Amino acid sequence: MAVNSATCLISREYPADKLTTKQKNKIRKPMVEKMRRDRINSSINQLQNLLEKEFQLLQPDSKPEKADILELAVKFLKQQICSQSKNNRKDYQDFSQGYSNCLHETFAFLSFHRTEEEMQLKLMNHFQCLDSQPRGISVSSSHQKGPGPVASTKILWRPW
Repeated sequence: MAVNSATCLISREYPADKLTTKQKNKIRKPMVEKMRRDRINSSINQLQNLLEKEFQLLQPDSKPEKADILELAVKFLKQQICSQSKNNRKDYQDFSQGYSNCLHETFAFLSFHRTEEEMQLKLMNHFQCLDSQPRGISVSSSHQKGPGPVASTKILWRPW
């Protein structure tokens, strides 16, 4: 909208065919700069609204400056990234623990039901190969591996 109003302003005050490109750019440059500053200020105001509670805890009676808003936003994002990596590590540990428990139960089941030793060895080797391979937690990562005997066993997605 601001670009259209800037163009209309130029065309009303100056005939478009009589202005050189350099003159048009000279007229347009301050308008473009104002639009850029407006976008920056709008984004900073949105950040301030999102982080309003944090500002009230840190400085209850003062109005935060733009630099304060940006610093707090960076601090908040760093905390989010750090906590997310800790959660990912915990998710992987939980997944590995669950996989190990399932593997143990499978071995106990095979031993209890006395299946053929050759079949037991094949299954145990298969599960141990899967256990040693890097894997994702979601089902979608199993689709990236391609066809083969491993692709037929999907990794169970767990929300924790």
